[in-house]
Amino acid sequence: MSAGGTGENEPRDEARAGALTQAEGRVARALREMGQSSWLVSVLAVVLALIAGGVLILAANREVQATLGYFFARPVDFFAVSWQVLTDAYSALFRGAVFDWQAPSAVRTIRPITETMVYSVPLILSGLGIAIGFRSGMLNIGGQGQIILGASFAGFIGYWMQLPVGLHLLLALLGGALGGAIWGGIAGVLKARTGANEVIVTIMLNNIAIYLLAWLLQQRWFTQTDSNQPQSAAVAESAQLFGLLGPQFRLHAGFILAILATLAVWWLMERSTLGFEFRAIGENPEAARTAGISVVKATALVLIIAGALSGLGGAAHVLGTEHRLTGGIAGTLGFDAITVALLGRSRPLGTFLAGLLFGGLKAGGVLMQSQTGTPIDIVLVLQSVIVLLIAAPPLVRAIFFLPRPGGRPPASSRRARRQRSAAKKEVAA
Repeated sequence: MSAGGTGENEPRDEARAGALTQAEGRVARALREMGQSSWLVSVLAVVLALIAGGVLILAANREVQATLGYFFARPVDFFAVSWQVLTDAYSALFRGAVFDWQAPSAVRTIRPITETMVYSVPLILSGLGIAIGFRSGMLNIGGQGQIILGASFAGFIGYWMQLPVGLHLLLALLGGALGGAIWGGIAGVLKARTGANEVIVTIMLNNIAIYLLAWLLQQRWFTQTDSNQPQSAAVAESAQLFGLLGPQFRLHAGFILAILATLAVWWLMERSTLGFEFRAIGENPEAARTAGISVVKATALVLIIAGALSGLGGAAHVLGTEHRLTGGIAGTLGFDAITVALLGRSRPLGTFLAGLLFGGLKAGGVLMQSQTGTPIDIVLVLQSVIVLLIAAPPLVRAIFFLPRPGGRPPASSRRARRQRSAAKKEVAA
């Protein structure tokens, strides 16, 4: 009876396995399409997001709402007030992120760009890890958990050990990378050995990491403090990332680390044999296996290295700015890093620039809210719209009538050209 039942289940199991393989293939193709889209698509996605954000800013403004009450009597008032509201909001966003020409001192004038760089550090490092997975055909959603583990390892080493300055910092950073690598490696080994879907595994590991940190912050041996608050002791100064511009600014050496990591990932993916293997399994795992590449080893290494980079991002966050562990140490960094990797087309330079952009949105959103009353949630809307558009390149190309990859223009453009050609022939006849 059991044998018969097993025989009946075999076709069903094979069908499920085939459906899972097809789904993974569609994910890999979607990641390749997003990675192969032009820079113009990314720029236009940001422009469309700013337009969408502008509409929401106007909808939330009471002065604009008041002018709508007599719009048909004096439409000029609506447009004048709308222009002023948008100018003030986006001007404040720029001044809070890049250069504040209205600041009372030189230090306050250039501080915004340094704050953008500070916010961008964990986004760049984690985004690079996510980007490696994308280019290898893997949808790594586990950046959040890897950041938490990296911050936990780095923070614990930072306040538990007493070591010389350079050695202590180096060991804390390596500990952060190790924590992220372990967490990413769990998903990598499971996918490589058992075929487990990395999306499901990494999402579950995110939740485990959140509750694991919450439990650790209740243990005296871990927090090294008698405080009743769920937080750890402060990281020792010998383990903190040193400042780059003096005590007036928060910019620290983590930004240099982000630059070095960007260069390292570029060399890994574009110049090394291992990077070629990663890209090969992302393009076609079966062809890579036929070419003699160990798909099992490469799959595990992708998520291990990706986890190490995300863990390094968490380490830079706790050692550079936070200086102690709390339950919300990661915030939304892991999910923002996915957006950064998508916007950067999974390329090192693009991810670096996208991290700066999102760091600027975060830094500028604070000033925009305080000076104009614009809800800071608008920044989240901008990020969400960017993700939506980057994930659907054909939508952006359709909106702006851009040619398809390979130089083939949209159907509407081809139809219009045929109509114009036919009209010219009729006139000539």
